[in-house]
Amino acid sequence: MTPNDIFSVADKTALVTGAANGLGAEICTVLAQNGAHVFALDLDHVGLTRLANDYDEVTPIICDTCDSKGVNDAVALILARHPSLDIVIANAGISDPKGDQIHALNRADIDRVIDVNLGGTITVAQASLGQMATQKSGKFIAVASMWGLSAPAGLFARPAYAASKGAIVNLVRELALEYAKDNVQINALCPGFFRTPTRPRDEQHAAVMKDYTPMGRIAETSEIAGSLLYLASAASDFATGSTLVIDGGVSAR
Repeated sequence: MTPNDIFSVADKTALVTGAANGLGAEICTVLAQNGAHVFALDLDHVGLTRLANDYDEVTPIICDTCDSKGVNDAVALILARHPSLDIVIANAGISDPKGDQIHALNRADIDRVIDVNLGGTITVAQASLGQMATQKSGKFIAVASMWGLSAPAGLFARPAYAASKGAIVNLVRELALEYAKDNVQINALCPGFFRTPTRPRDEQHAAVMKDYTPMGRIAETSEIAGSLLYLASAASDFATGSTLVIDGGVSAR
């Protein structure tokens, strides 16, 4: 097999959550540019429309990933149009609304972060992994964070975000073992600081990110492509339960 064959996602059917903006939009772009049929889930109608206008391969679906029925309906729609669900990327996530210690946070805000980040990943897993097990193939990628492996409090307090992303990393290990016999590979992708339309929020924040990253810079969104294609393609057929970190060296501290 050639490298093009090994890393190919051509004609694969993919579901991506949190797809309208930031890394989610870049993930959809990478998959669509490489020939996948992408179903993009988000609540942001404007962002989804922009993606769909840019790529014929992208089908937008307005959906809250915390809504089990909505996610199940999305999977049913995909399977009505395609014979299999090949790639699922659980990317939807939010952060703590303010950088306070946990005693100063509103419990409802904490619960919302946990529900979107961890609960949404669970909802997507429940909706998709049964189909992947039945078809005896599939790639499930949960987008966690470098803060799922170490604590962000060295820079800023994000207790709910850290808890949810750490839970995702270990959930991936559990699900990988549960579905290994079904030839479904389940892995976590843990990005560091990536430049998106909303991050960093200002130059001061950018300077903090750069200074904390051993490589001394913030990644561009396009730099997620290699890691994504590895986990979504045949290149990772013997990798499951693993954590792929792309953080410019932060987690090596």
